[in-house]
Amino acid sequence: MPSMVSRGRGRRTINEINMVPFIDVMLVLLIIFMVTAPLITPSMIDLPSMGKAAKQPDQVIQIVIGKDEQLEVKVAEKSTKVSLAQIAAQVTQLQRGQTPGSSAVVISADRNVRYENVVKVMDTLQRAGVQRVGLSVQLAK
Repeated sequence: MPSMVSRGRGRRTINEINMVPFIDVMLVLLIIFMVTAPLITPSMIDLPSMGKAAKQPDQVIQIVIGKDEQLEVKVAEKSTKVSLAQIAAQVTQLQRGQTPGSSAVVISADRNVRYENVVKVMDTLQRAGVQRVGLSVQLAK
């Protein structure tokens, strides 16, 4: 409720807001934050690292995508050139005698190959029900 001041003939309301209490509260809050901020420890994120697999695969099937986008399947020093339509059948045939999860498929692509072609190969393998598909990378020097 506005306070009323009586001067002479009539009463007039005071329209100013006293800012001093507001400034005092803000300064106290600023000091509290400045004191407590260095005491807060940053949270640690536990990121996964390489080599945490429970068991190494018995057989590694490597799919190489060359600069000319030719597909090549390599297993134990044997390589076979295949097309995108044949890749799923070739990989499932190579995995047929293995127990599920004991063989891994690694896709190695040239740096200049479009990412779309790598995704097409991964999609074809996943639609065929191939498990443990990964990408091969080269560590930066």
